[in-house]
Amino acid sequence: MSLTVLSDEQIRCLLENLSREEAEGFIYTLRNALHEYSTGTQSIADGVVHQPERTSVHSNTTGATTLFMPSYSALGHAVKVVTLSSPSSDPTLPAITPTGSVTLYSPLGPPLGFLNAKTLTAFRTALASSCLLMKRTSVRTLTVFGSGLQAYWHIRLALMLRGDTIRQIYIINRRFSETARDMFKKIYGIPTEIKQREGWDQAQFSLLTPGYGEFDRLQRDHLRAADVIYCCTPSTDDLFDASILTNHEGRRKGRLIVAVGSYTPQMHELPRELLLQATKSHMPGHLHYHKHATEGGVIVVDTLDGALKEAGEIVDAGLEPKQLVELGELVMIHRLAREEEEEPLASQSSTETSSISDSLDKLDIASSSTAMSTVSGSSSRSPSRRGSSSGLSLPFRRRSSSQLAPDDLGQHKQSQQPQQPHGRDNHLSRWLSVGNVIYKSVGLGLMDLVVGFEIVRLAQEKGLGSHVEGFSS
Repeated sequence: MSLTVLSDEQIRCLLENLSREEAEGFIYTLRNALHEYSTGTQSIADGVVHQPERTSVHSNTTGATTLFMPSYSALGHAVKVVTLSSPSSDPTLPAITPTGSVTLYSPLGPPLGFLNAKTLTAFRTALASSCLLMKRTSVRTLTVFGSGLQAYWHIRLALMLRGDTIRQIYIINRRFSETARDMFKKIYGIPTEIKQREGWDQAQFSLLTPGYGEFDRLQRDHLRAADVIYCCTPSTDDLFDASILTNHEGRRKGRLIVAVGSYTPQMHELPRELLLQATKSHMPGHLHYHKHATEGGVIVVDTLDGALKEAGEIVDAGLEPKQLVELGELVMIHRLAREEEEEPLASQSSTETSSISDSLDKLDIASSSTAMSTVSGSSSRSPSRRGSSSGLSLPFRRRSSSQLAPDDLGQHKQSQQPQQPHGRDNHLSRWLSVGNVIYKSVGLGLMDLVVGFEIVRLAQEKGLGSHVEGFSS
């Protein structure tokens, strides 16, 4: 058994040249893992998915904090180690750029891969966001806050997966920095044949900074024009005023809003009022609701436990678990849509003002033993995630993965074009495809494991990386 060693440059070159089919293959694999994590149907004895909380050590001498993030799945197990400056470190100490690695192990222990974590981390975060991007009906205009690797890979994957419809990319940054210059060089440096193959060779890019005289007006226009908004900055302040998107004019259009830059309770990119609007229950008789984009009544997160502890926006807005839903629970969307059409509902009284959670409550899960209505307290919940607050209801029902056919998790090697809503009452499908969807990510070690194994597999197929023999047990 050999150990594959991949540098950041090798990983970057590999991912930059993914075909759309290969990129969709990454999404398929990640969706399956996130589904297994979020449905919580496995036990320690099953050994399917285990995601412990991360641990850290801190040096007062250097101001460095090192994070250790283990994870386990049927593929094997992994440990990601990242060192960076602590938010509370002495400001007079030199700043430490985040740097680290991911080590992959076989299920029986021998190491299989050692990967630089820089590009891998940005790519896997953007890949998770793309699970929602692929469900959107219209993706023509992107508005992106930030110019670092996270911003770049969210743009790059959007172009790779939906480039045939994207026509405008607005980038908003604090200043015209070296990172902004580097990002534009990367984008413009992509070979013309790749741009044409992906369909975005005529797309327009622009950069807006606060130094421009009409910054406020242009930022408002860029936000309202966007089909997708990516927030990729480690900000401690709101990136924009909530009223731009919460007033009548701002709510006429549905958008996917992704926030991945902030990762501590003291940091936040999205304004509190925007989250409260998204989780507000709309009662029957709400005036002019037909002119507003569908709201879901919940915020999508990568990990419920992590978001409640680490997402400053979630903490500041005082959101409860019942107002959050994990990304992994939404991969069942097409099955839920089919069931809503095929199974008669007990009541047909839903209206355009019903929330997404109300719509899902009408979907009767056949076996109550496999449905989950609480954050914890069920024997089917993953033991690794029992740290959640018990007894609080989630708006999305959970069901055993053993009940799902492979088709329910998406068709591999088939185009994942967004599906149109199935019927008048399919609020969930309509919300995900054309409504206002907010996704908050704080990071999950399982993503590094799954994407890391896929990178090693692809690198071996293409003959990339160093291969060290003699690591069998």
